Amino acid sequence: MDSENGNTTVTEFIILGFSSLGHYRPFFFTLLLIIYLAIITGNISISVLILVDRHLHTPMYLFISILSFLEVLYTAITIPSMLMVIWKSKIQISFRNCMLQMYLFHSLGITENFLLNVMAYDRMVAICNPLRYHTIMTAKRYKGLVSGCWLLGFISPTTLVMSTSSLPFCGPNKINHLFCDSSPLLKLACTDTSLNAMTDLLISLCMIILTSLFITFTYVKIILTILNMRSTHGWMKAFSTCAAHLTVVFIFYGSVAFMYVRPNVGYTSELDKMVAINYSVLTPLLNPIIYSFRNQEIKVSLKKFLHI
Repeated sequence: MDSENGNTTVTEFIILGFSSLGHYRPFFFTLLLIIYLAIITGNISISVLILVDRHLHTPMYLFISILSFLEVLYTAITIPSMLMVIWKSKIQISFRNCMLQMYLFHSLGITENFLLNVMAYDRMVAICNPLRYHTIMTAKRYKGLVSGCWLLGFISPTTLVMSTSSLPFCGPNKINHLFCDSSPLLKLACTDTSLNAMTDLLISLCMIILTSLFITFTYVKIILTILNMRSTHGWMKAFSTCAAHLTVVFIFYGSVAFMYVRPNVGYTSELDKMVAINYSVLTPLLNPIIYSFRNQEIKVSLKKFLHI
């Protein structure tokens, strides 16, 4: 902490993590490390496999490849920090690095949110307009949609980060969380943050409601189209294609909505930590399994790649 004109300014934070692990700390460190290695291996394998196999160079699989790449970046922002917190029981992080971690964490999460919407749109076009799919989902449109996801993802959290970084932090500097995030940081500010909390809530609420409504719209159209299909094979193929995406959507939106679209009162920090683990660790771990390895074309491509 620095002291200027009698006022103390926080220059670094202390991330506490789980304080009650005790002698189980090595076990949880090893478990999280194994999970992290599995996340990196699984998602990089999927991304590389799709890139090297030209038969998988369709928008659907290229979107999956980008999703896998996103998960690698997303976990690289938080899990190394979690590992250090678990091993040392607490770690120090500078004010600037804390704000950077929060910005990147939200940017990549929002990018994934928009990418899931683009993937829903892609499935809607493929199932509802199969004959026009290649004229609608052109390479130019695909690149535009992907670029839009990244652009919106990195622009959207600027208001949150700027408003949080401009708050006066002059007293406690212990973050009772697993990494730097807006909710635990607001509790440390030396001023009334009710307006900041309400603004964050409204922005998160609007973003999640609008994007989830779009996904609902796409799947209503998909379901209506599937119900009108006479071929059982076509019905099963369409359903299996969408089931994996819907599973990822439910896990992602369920965790994020519980964490960010609710009042900050009435919930313990320990519960927030468990929810944070769900969307920052379990979701990236499950994505390669439920979205890709269950896909028959990726299985065939993987066997060819491994010469099985």
